[in-house]
Amino acid sequence: MAPKSDIEIARAADKKPIREIGARLGIPEADLLPYGHDKAKVGQTFIDGLRDRPNGKLVLVTAINPTPAGEGKTTTTVGLGDGLNRIGKNAVVCIREASLGPNFGMKGGAAGGGYAQVVPMEEMNLHFTGDFHAITSAHSLLSAMIDNHVYWGNEQNIDTRRVVWRRVVDMNDRSLRQITSSLGGVSNGFAREDGFDITVASEVMACLCLASDLKDLERRLGDMIVAYRRDRSPVFCRDIKADGAMTVLLKDAMQPNLVQTLENNPAFVHGGPFANIAHGCNSVIATKTALKLADYVVTEAGFGADLGAEKFMNIKCRKAGLAPDCVVLVATVRAMKMNGGVAKADLGAENVDAVRKGCANLGRHISNVKSFGVPVVVAVNHFTGDSEAEVEAVRDFVKGQGSEAIVSRHWADGSAGSEALARRVAEIADAGMANFAPLYPDDMPLFQKIETVAKRIYHADAVLADKKIRDQLRAWEEQGYGNLPVCMAKTQYSFSTDPNLRGAPTGHSVPIREVRLSAGAGFVVVVCGEIMTMPGLPRTPAAESIRLNEAGEVEGLF
Repeated sequence: MAPKSDIEIARAADKKPIREIGARLGIPEADLLPYGHDKAKVGQTFIDGLRDRPNGKLVLVTAINPTPAGEGKTTTTVGLGDGLNRIGKNAVVCIREASLGPNFGMKGGAAGGGYAQVVPMEEMNLHFTGDFHAITSAHSLLSAMIDNHVYWGNEQNIDTRRVVWRRVVDMNDRSLRQITSSLGGVSNGFAREDGFDITVASEVMACLCLASDLKDLERRLGDMIVAYRRDRSPVFCRDIKADGAMTVLLKDAMQPNLVQTLENNPAFVHGGPFANIAHGCNSVIATKTALKLADYVVTEAGFGADLGAEKFMNIKCRKAGLAPDCVVLVATVRAMKMNGGVAKADLGAENVDAVRKGCANLGRHISNVKSFGVPVVVAVNHFTGDSEAEVEAVRDFVKGQGSEAIVSRHWADGSAGSEALARRVAEIADAGMANFAPLYPDDMPLFQKIETVAKRIYHADAVLADKKIRDQLRAWEEQGYGNLPVCMAKTQYSFSTDPNLRGAPTGHSVPIREVRLSAGAGFVVVVCGEIMTMPGLPRTPAAESIRLNEAGEVEGLF
């Protein structure tokens, strides 16, 4: 009998009414805004009443650099949350929402896999509660109001050559990366260069994910820079008077979404910035709410630890006053073999030497995470073809790095397969071993912050930036933005900016193509190498095999 697919497992889930999941956390039914029977938003009034409660322990799940072999970071996050509940702990999972771009492209969904999933899986990977649509609409409203402002006299004296607010859509569409808008004559406005990013790269997404409440969200939206005048002075969203209406559109989206795992444990799923082009973490409000309601909160940060974990530590924790108690670094034997030079088609054959060679990537991530003062446990996400000798090679390597590797079989066995990992993580979190600190201080110059990440996390020799970029960073410092952290936009596949350079490369440089000031979100985006803030579809997109069957059920969605 063939193994069940993720969607078949999710479809067979014995879900509990969402009011029962809320009741487990002490959330009254009146404070849940239900979206059907199996998902709900948690009301702001209830969240406001939690402020004086103590926080639980915060566990971050991150991973090695992704490979086509698969790592299973979200699957491990869910499996660990279930495992902690299995051993009698009160634990909540906090993950991000899925973007339609990857779902119909090539990466897949964001609900976990096998018997370690969050449900309803199909809805989570499609429209869910409409948060991404609300963010797209709020962003688009501002885009329309900027051009409308120029059309009706341009009171703010916007230089239309210096409009920096790009449009967004939640889909991979490379043809929209660079466009010309307002063509067609006088009645359509003033023609100008324009372009689209994917919604997850929107500063509106970042503002929502970093805001503490609606008032803070409106302030952040108002602080966003949308254009510059001829004298190079900034024009803010509040100058266009769009911040209030945008907040109205985001009122419901700001509330965290409560769902459940296959084992009926609570999970918050909220926000969805990518880690390769944005800050890669779920919302601050969801994480903080979970910390007030549970003894342990298991959250994840996107892609490898060089991206998601670095931004979790340097941006999210810094801005929200959070500190992780333990980090779980996910790796697979298959990915070690790929990093060791084995082709995907040959991963089924035992190759201990390749595993040992590929562990260099894992070792660098362990060292990097430890540099933040947080203890690291390696979770070996088990595949059925893994040999004991290969697993032992990973264990031996990790032991030599001063950490511990624990095999976890949550994909196949759910919480029963993650029990050992859960026990060790709880022990470390409870022991108070962490002494967390960001990698750089607020008052370090912006270019030096970029160099710090490039040299200490990517192990690059140098950062390559022309005079125009360095002058722009200095100008922002003079305008009072020098205390902001940096958000590196870089390929997820390598420590370098070359996606084909696997393992733990040295002797490389980090070229900066562009810098963007996200004044509302509170960071400077640094675009490195060839990374795009609007992805494209692959040659054979997943959308080609997604359809409804005769029973009206979704097929092809993993």
